[in-house]
Amino acid sequence: MAGKRILHIEDNPSNRKAVRHILRQTDFELTEAVDGEEGVRAALESPPDLILLDIQLPKLSGYDVAQRLRADERTRHVPIIAITSYALSGDEQRTQEMGCDDYIAKPYRPKVLLEHIRRFLNQEDDDGQRENPGR
Repeated sequence: MAGKRILHIEDNPSNRKAVRHILRQTDFELTEAVDGEEGVRAALESPPDLILLDIQLPKLSGYDVAQRLRADERTRHVPIIAITSYALSGDEQRTQEMGCDDYIAKPYRPKVLLEHIRRFLNQEDDDGQRENPGR
């Protein structure tokens, strides 16, 4: 897993800091984007191995970000984990319909986040394309 790149798209500085702190203790390389447009641009310019995506973002919602990334060949196969405070009934299903592979409700325990990340980053076949168990 050493060197795997994660893009975190999150507008809240406290939430970005928390993820930085959690991932600091790993070998993952973290890149951040503070709004939906910046997140799409960063993902397309240098596709990461995994995306952590907030849903409520300025400029472009997380749902729109996921749809745009799924529509582009460069990011179609990148796993997207929605991390959101939207923990209402049906939200998890909606994130999957919009192209997210997984869903974590805030607040979450650091161990839970790492388990979700590792599950996806360990599921690559020989040519680097991920196998998506949720789709």
